[in-house]
Amino acid sequence: MNSGTPLLAIDRLCKAYAGPVLDGIAFDLLAGEVHALVGENGAGKSTLSKIVAGLVQPDEGTMTLRGQPYAPHNKNGAERQGVRMVMQELNLIGNLTVAESVLLGNLPHRWGWIDWRELRDRARGIFERVGLTDIDPGCFVKSLGVGRQQLVEIAAVLARPCDVLILDEPTAALTAPEIERLFVEIAKLKAAGTAILYISHRMEEIQRISDRISVLRDGRLIATRPAAELSLDEIVRMMVGRELGEAIHRESVTAGPVALRVEGLRRGDAVRDVSFETRRGEILGFAGLMGSGRTETMRALFGADRADGGEIFLCDEEKPVRIRSPRDAVRRGIALLTENRKEEGLLLPLPIRANITFLCLGQLSRAGGWIRAATELAEATRWGNALSVRCHSYEQRVDELSGGNQQKVMIAKWLFRNCDVLIFDEPTRGIDVGAKFEIYQLLADLAAQGKAVIVVSSDLKELMALCDRIAVMSAGRVAATFRRGEWTQDKIMTAALSGYLNQ
Repeated sequence: MNSGTPLLAIDRLCKAYAGPVLDGIAFDLLAGEVHALVGENGAGKSTLSKIVAGLVQPDEGTMTLRGQPYAPHNKNGAERQGVRMVMQELNLIGNLTVAESVLLGNLPHRWGWIDWRELRDRARGIFERVGLTDIDPGCFVKSLGVGRQQLVEIAAVLARPCDVLILDEPTAALTAPEIERLFVEIAKLKAAGTAILYISHRMEEIQRISDRISVLRDGRLIATRPAAELSLDEIVRMMVGRELGEAIHRESVTAGPVALRVEGLRRGDAVRDVSFETRRGEILGFAGLMGSGRTETMRALFGADRADGGEIFLCDEEKPVRIRSPRDAVRRGIALLTENRKEEGLLLPLPIRANITFLCLGQLSRAGGWIRAATELAEATRWGNALSVRCHSYEQRVDELSGGNQQKVMIAKWLFRNCDVLIFDEPTRGIDVGAKFEIYQLLADLAAQGKAVIVVSSDLKELMALCDRIAVMSAGRVAATFRRGEWTQDKIMTAALSGYLNQ
């Protein structure tokens, strides 16, 4: 790591929206270092990174880059000076091909016409760097899951030279092999002298790859220390300003009657004859590699994607139910907390209040359809407070919240709806370590209330701590199902790989 003059220096940076978000931040980045920025949701991490990347303008303060004044007015201005960012919320265009997305702004052409063959060849070379050799450069971005889109966005940034690279929760939707590939690329960039600002809630990653760690709390810089000097407990204590309780340890439970049974669910090559059941009072986890069919199975079950075949049974009913749309699913008491909150889970321009209550407007309305405003606000406040949503008011727009607080609003929406079967797809994606334990306890409480809880997660440790059973998907099929006490990390990974061994 270079210990000389900072490549990027920030002095007395301030930013406020409805209230202060950043307050007098002094911060620097050295060439050839990974500098981690950590803090609870709403601490100001994403706002600080967006100011550096030119996406947000500060209210006060100055920045220098290579010793010269640096004040980009937009993203393009920052990129022209060698500062690039991979955002937590994906910034891809769904109707473009992945090749176009990766090389947008630098499309190969001859005499004004795009050279499609050259475009695809260049894209394949870029994809190989992050392990995307199985993606067709000609497929549309919108056809990919969130994890693959995340890798495409990372590839797009790595395709262009930069001096400062900002990675905001880059591994939130990635599985272990993809994370390892990303870390290899980070090591190469670091060796080439790139300064990397790394934002993550995954403390093990922070300790593994960081040279220095800066902790934000409530918009203020608490400390900047060499990573080698900080333990996990010290980092968390500085982040939350208190001692953190023990993570939930779930003992074996006696599950109740069957709440949901799925038989032979199919959708193209992504979901192949999937069968499983979940019972009241249990947490059923779904593990698997990226592209294994976990999310696709849940979307087909929920009616978000039309299934090609299969049957869904609720409770002890002998006849299958027809679920052709999410509306059908919700009416049957099935909820899906989607992994893509930005596009599918929230109404971003609307206030927190409306996002929590819009699924239940009928019970909040008078005769004639008029909403009882005071009752609506009271319910939104009740559920928002239950999940510790950090906001200035429940009339604040959801798109002004941090990613983790947006996630909490989406969970609050489904809790207010009070469904019997709750499917959580990556429920702690983008949520800080303190809030994660709150979500874990919430899931355990829901199971204790007799709900059937399904959790899809890329984090095996999370699944093993939470679940009573874990179903492992591989190549679109359920390869194995383990009960608590039967699984190990090796057994789960072996099952996750099993469907690909003979392909």
